[in-house]
Amino acid sequence: MEGSPGRTIRSVQIAFNIIDELQAQNGIGVTELATELGHSKSTIHSHLRTLENREIIVREDDGYRLSLRVLDMANHVRKQVENYDVIREETEELAAETGEIAQFGMEEHQKISYLYKANGDRAVVTASRVGTQQPLHSTSLGKTILAFLPPERSQELIDSIDFTKSTAKTVSSREELLEELERTRERGYGIDDEENFEGLRCVAAPVRDGESIMGAISITGPSSRFTDERLHGELPEYVMRAANVIEVNTKFS
Repeated sequence: MEGSPGRTIRSVQIAFNIIDELQAQNGIGVTELATELGHSKSTIHSHLRTLENREIIVREDDGYRLSLRVLDMANHVRKQVENYDVIREETEELAAETGEIAQFGMEEHQKISYLYKANGDRAVVTASRVGTQQPLHSTSLGKTILAFLPPERSQELIDSIDFTKSTAKTVSSREELLEELERTRERGYGIDDEENFEGLRCVAAPVRDGESIMGAISITGPSSRFTDERLHGELPEYVMRAANVIEVNTKFS
């Protein structure tokens, strides 16, 4: 179940579909957009002209791209997140300390959204990047947040999950997820055992702000380095220590 029920405005949907396509294609023309989105060239052109007048996009050669104004919007979003600078610094430190990928994620629209990502000197290449989203039930960040949210909110989010399998190991039912969340609460950290991408394992710790959950911080690496012993040994210590630093700085900021 994605999004919220209720009336939507078609022209706004078209405009945002255009923005999504411009981001995915890194620049595209009117004809290609009309073909990709299934609308007439006149409809696409009208929306492009409106977006250009609002300075959200820029016309370049025979196509369009997102404007630099989008960067200003992104910076504004970061400033809205409490203690963003501390989150960034600790995520960078975690990546440097472990040599792996370190990420901070928050729940938005029933998914995990990446707020910050840092690469250590041994980091593998992954598809995740700042601003992208992944399922809650197949990621260590998502499962960790679900485990430590207030029960009512956690159940609300679980009810929205369709349990799509990303790999053969992905949690595939509500009952299986509830069992995994209980184990996560007991040990204090969540894991992704090749559940979102084959060959990758992740471990995450919750970042609390008093009684609420700000998000979670994780490290990701190949299963060859993230052995069972490390996954339930030294690796959780790294993420829990980073989470604690963020929590302390948030409390006294």
